[in-house]
Amino acid sequence: MISPQQLRAARALLGLSDTEFAARAGISADALHAAETDGTSYDQAVSEQIKKTLEQMGVALIADGEGGGGCGVRMKSPREAEDGIRPEDLNATNDD
Repeated sequence: MISPQQLRAARALLGLSDTEFAARAGISADALHAAETDGTSYDQAVSEQIKKTLEQMGVALIADGEGGGGCGVRMKSPREAEDGIRPEDLNATNDD
């Protein structure tokens, strides 16, 4: 089962508010709040829906002890960096 700390970290990693994540997961905001606070006052179906949604959004859940550390989250693959402005094209007009 995903821990409350993992869930909060995953949501922060995705940059989603609690209401945004609850809507994407198809669960109530109250169910999400319960999962993020004590992790025990919600049912297995909610837990599975949360896990499925996180995985679909590219979040990998790291189990306690995996890699010699504690539980956590990370993106399954690095996010693509924005191309931005090439160094040779930088000038005073596009220096923001």
